Amino acid sequence: MNRLSTIGHRIAKRIVFFGSNRYCNVCRRNWRKFRSFGVIPREDACCPGCDSLERHRLAWEFFQRKTDLFDDRPKRVLHVAAERCMEPLFRRELGRNYVTADLMDPRADHQWDVMAIPQPDESFDVIYCSHVLEHVLDDRKALAEFYRVLTTGGWAVLNVPITATQTYEDPSITDPVERERLFGQKDHVRRYGPDYVNRLREAGFRVEVICKTDLFSELEIARLGLCVELTGEIYFCTK
Repeated sequence: MNRLSTIGHRIAKRIVFFGSNRYCNVCRRNWRKFRSFGVIPREDACCPGCDSLERHRLAWEFFQRKTDLFDDRPKRVLHVAAERCMEPLFRRELGRNYVTADLMDPRADHQWDVMAIPQPDESFDVIYCSHVLEHVLDDRKALAEFYRVLTTGGWAVLNVPITATQTYEDPSITDPVERERLFGQKDHVRRYGPDYVNRLREAGFRVEVICKTDLFSELEIARLGLCVELTGEIYFCTK
């Protein structure tokens, strides 16, 4: 377990049971406790009703509190590797201007490779891509594509797990067992550090990093099960 993961587990053990109940803001239901989840199981992480994880509950609240996503003005929205807990909500709120893309998932509207998105420049007003780039062989190429297809004045949320002090990758490592040892999962090709923000800026984005404490009180953080370090941050990118 890396240093950041260890810190996250220690924090979770200290305050994960702060308060009496858990609340999922995605499916809007109360629970006594969330389910455990993860390769290294995180206690109190996954909603029993909709399967939302910490990062989903953080992002969903951010979209509602800090963006214009649901202000009823038409927007062309691209959701990459759409999470099952969030996709129905987006479709209900955004209608036919909302499209999903995933290279492998047949449920997606389009089977697109994010390193070569088959769409014209400035095709989307909003892009949401969470915990995908750590699977992508050339993430810089994918970021350049996101920048290209985003409209001028548009915005994107491009989140990744930050599990290292500095981004580490080695394309020569292809063995699944070795990838799991070094990158945390068999299908990951790198670990990101806080320097991820530099890759976003190199692609052309203006970047704001939003933490859970920017959105929630301590009580809300505990009730939503966002205590662990691995909840992550929101990488809000504008063009």
